[in-house]
Amino acid sequence: MERRLTAILAADVVGYSRMMGADEAGTLSALKAVRDEVIDQKIAEHQGRIVKLIGDGILAEFPSVVSAVACATEVQRSVRKRNTNLPQSRRIEFRVGVNVGDVIVEGEDIYGDGVNVAARLESIAEPGGIAVSEAVHDHVGNRLDVRFEDRGEHNLKNIDKPVRVYSVLLDNIDGRITAEAKEKRPSIAVLPFNNMSGDPEQEYFSDGITEDVITDLAKVSGLRVIARHSVFSYKDKALKVQQIGRELGADFVVEGSVRKVGTRVRITGQLVGCNHGTQLWAERFDRELTDIFAIQDEITHAIVEQLKVKLLPQEKSSIDQPPTDNIEAYTYYLRGRDFLHRRSKHYSRIARQMFAKAAALDPKYARAYAGMADCDSFLYLNYRVGVPIAGLLATTDKALSLDDTLAEAHASRGMALSAAQRYDEAKMEFEKAIALDPNLFEAHYYYARASFAEGKIELAARLFERASEIRPDDYQSVCLRIHTYRSLGRIKESKEAARLGLQLAERELALHPDDPRPAHLGAGALFELGDMARAREWVARALAIDPDDPLTLYNVACGYTKLREFDAAFEMLERSIRGGGPELANWVKHDSDLDGLRSDPRYQKLLELIG
Repeated sequence: MERRLTAILAADVVGYSRMMGADEAGTLSALKAVRDEVIDQKIAEHQGRIVKLIGDGILAEFPSVVSAVACATEVQRSVRKRNTNLPQSRRIEFRVGVNVGDVIVEGEDIYGDGVNVAARLESIAEPGGIAVSEAVHDHVGNRLDVRFEDRGEHNLKNIDKPVRVYSVLLDNIDGRITAEAKEKRPSIAVLPFNNMSGDPEQEYFSDGITEDVITDLAKVSGLRVIARHSVFSYKDKALKVQQIGRELGADFVVEGSVRKVGTRVRITGQLVGCNHGTQLWAERFDRELTDIFAIQDEITHAIVEQLKVKLLPQEKSSIDQPPTDNIEAYTYYLRGRDFLHRRSKHYSRIARQMFAKAAALDPKYARAYAGMADCDSFLYLNYRVGVPIAGLLATTDKALSLDDTLAEAHASRGMALSAAQRYDEAKMEFEKAIALDPNLFEAHYYYARASFAEGKIELAARLFERASEIRPDDYQSVCLRIHTYRSLGRIKESKEAARLGLQLAERELALHPDDPRPAHLGAGALFELGDMARAREWVARALAIDPDDPLTLYNVACGYTKLREFDAAFEMLERSIRGGGPELANWVKHDSDLDGLRSDPRYQKLLELIG
């Protein structure tokens, strides 16, 4: 049974039965004209696929959520324009629902909750309108010229859990927002707090403070908070808040700085209106480090008060509940997370030490256990070192027992299940993690790697794309897109990913010259771009940093394959497989970088070695 993550669009004609009763032939003719001239054309333009037509209903799927919503928006605008001079009785109007979720594929058809939710969203959409799930809303962000209205949670028919629903607010034809479509909630962007500690190694702490303020503000239903991946693209950029507000669609911007010295911390924050750059609130906090959570709460409450937003009791309770009572554990956790994002053997071991220390200081700190499991899974999958599978699963069980609503814990469980090659169970955990937090990088990145290892390349590509959107500074998810695009025959996109991946890898290598990972992934990008001389230099650098690292050897083998130096490629691959973990073996089977080796008898011997 094939499953995949996809964006689903469901549409239905408003008042179809009434129109058919009044004029069957005219209604069928009008509906056919709208489909031929608008709907089919728009779906094709946005790389969608019509799954089926059922009377007046349409079910379509798209490779990306943004494409699905863009298509729905253009369809509704075009249909509205067609209806301008028609009497109400002859107007063809649609309700549209858009969802993103896991579907079961059977031939050309798709089934499952992802489809069912889209159909239920369509049924509650306004005539001529579009209703989307929270996951769709968070994926789209501010990428389209539309705004969203939060309609709260709905209990949809035959759907187990309530679904938070948003209406898409469409522009007028002249591009202005209609009065009734204006977003009632103020929108706010929290820019990355500047690290003023005089130590670049303290960057993890200021970034952690920023992310936690974003998380707290996002809990307030009366605010629309710009996602982390959008605001972090402005890090270290000196731009006026008016420009940032226009580009992000934000009414207000929060700026700040963090200075951490010993047991003391100084945090400054200010709230600025984007229209005129007027400062609405500013404060400086000079406190003991143990007051860090209190400071975050004060910042959140001050912003809520300034914007005159009503804070519901459950929201206040959630904001006031810190992830841990132990500030030292929190600091170790943030440091561990910073090391984990580098995803090499050396840094993963350091990250695990940080997480383990956090868990020792606070045995009820669920995020710390999830971090430990992530490190253990990475080390097992790529190096077959560390705790066995049972140990991986036990650590994720501990995290979930402490907080079963923690998205990070479900993502960690998915990765551990992937290490055990229990892929169907892993998918369920990844989907739970994404449902709980659509902006969680780890959920998409781990899910993408597991999908590639399983040979589901198209799904892996979509997940790597989303991971790159969430963390625009992450070179790894971009570089790994190169392989997936080429396997899918998307050569232009593969080249684009290589150019971006190279830029990001260069920056990472400058920051961490002792890490071989940006060197060998960057070399892959250079090979893709045809810069063979420079690619050889990067290969030599990666081998000089760690000549025995299985991931380095694997990617160097990919480079030698492109150079048609097959003897060297096979030597590197064999060393990589002997020293690496089960994920490497699966990548050998599906990576298009190695296509030049597959007709060689030595490749079959490699497969036997893997077996």
